[in-house]
Amino acid sequence: MTARTRALDPAVGRALSALSATAKKGLGDPALAELVVIRASQLNHCAFCLDMHLAIAREHGVSEKQLDLLAAWEEAGDVFDERERAALALTEAVTVLTDGFVPDEVFEQAAKHFDEARLAHLIGLAVAINNWNRVMVSRRIPPGGHTP
Repeated sequence: MTARTRALDPAVGRALSALSATAKKGLGDPALAELVVIRASQLNHCAFCLDMHLAIAREHGVSEKQLDLLAAWEEAGDVFDERERAALALTEAVTVLTDGFVPDEVFEQAAKHFDEARLAHLIGLAVAINNWNRVMVSRRIPPGGHTP
C-alpha cells in the first residue's frame, strides 16, 4: 500500500459518509440517488465509485437498461422519465460547472420536480459524490474494494 492510498483521515471519511447518507435519505428515492452518483462518477472517471454504486443500484432495482444507457441519458428517449432527466441534468451541471455556475434553466427544471427540501438533498448528493470521486481518484483507489 502506498502513502497515496492511506491519505484519507478517518474523520474526513466519516464526514463525507454522513453527508452522503443524509442527502440520500432526504432525497427519498434510493434508485434515483444511485443514478445521480453513478452519473457523476462517470463524469469524474471514478472506477471505485462506479463499481460500488452500480452494484448498489442493482440492489435498489435500477434496470440494466438504465444503467447501460446512463452515460447517454439525454439521447435515451423514454428510458429516463422527466424527473430523472432533471436530476441528471442538475447533477451534470453541479459536477462540471463549465461556466462556473449551474445554468438557471437546469436549476428551474429540477425545481419543477423536487420540492425545496428534496432539491437541497439532490444538490447535497451531487456535492457529496463529487467529493468522494475526487478523494478516490486522487488516491488512485482501484475498483473492487467495496463491501456492503
